[in-house]
Amino acid sequence: MPVAAVNGQELYYEDSGGHGPVIVFSHGLLMDREMFAPQVAALSDRYRCITWDERAHGETAGDEPPAPFSYYDSANDLAALLDHLGIETAILAGMSQGGFLSLRCALTHPQRVRALILLDTQAGLENPDNMPGYEQMIETWATHGLPDEIADTIAGIILGDGWSGTGAWQDKWRAWQAHNLIAAFQTLVSRDDITEQLSRIYQPSLVVHGDADMAIPMTRAEQLADNLPNAELVVVPGGGHAANLTHPAPVNAAIESFLERLG
Repeated sequence: MPVAAVNGQELYYEDSGGHGPVIVFSHGLLMDREMFAPQVAALSDRYRCITWDERAHGETAGDEPPAPFSYYDSANDLAALLDHLGIETAILAGMSQGGFLSLRCALTHPQRVRALILLDTQAGLENPDNMPGYEQMIETWATHGLPDEIADTIAGIILGDGWSGTGAWQDKWRAWQAHNLIAAFQTLVSRDDITEQLSRIYQPSLVVHGDADMAIPMTRAEQLADNLPNAELVVVPGGGHAANLTHPAPVNAAIESFLERLG
């Protein structure tokens, strides 16, 4: 099992290998490295694709409660993973939570970041109107297990309605341990707003956003692209929050075009 023992963590990762430019994919809340399977399949013949499970998620999640952590800690984990693999610079691709940590990595380790691919993410905070509902779902899930009604609600938010792969992700969610769920959610709700710091991120950036994203509205993507000095925005028609997973064709096309222009 490929594991990087860094920062007091054991980070599980997968590495396609090869000599092409490096892309590190960072997943969203409640997801794991496998959400980037469509991108790895499309790109690994020309790019070295690295996926990893973040703290409290996937194979990295432990049987004991993790210490409280922030997305700056996750950004440091990403930089340490690059050190572990002997990689000086990489293109960082992050979906939602993965975008939160990738942006913070660009702020705190700018010399390690060649470019950013920001998928259905934002620089700001959660809509406060949504928080009571989120908190209730997490409390119920952590206390009683994941009922079908909440599993369907979460799937609707992340994956949209009627996607064929939903059941497999719901099975993964049912296997979550309560301490990891609570830790991951606490990191989400306690993060800072970095909108005012975006002007410091000079690297070329691609912002990709589904126009049917129920978790992060399109206005947040527009704001993100407007505030990054060197960014472009691509809209995915009909795409939800995990557009890279449910609508891979237009997302992959946007990523490949951006990568080709990077050279």
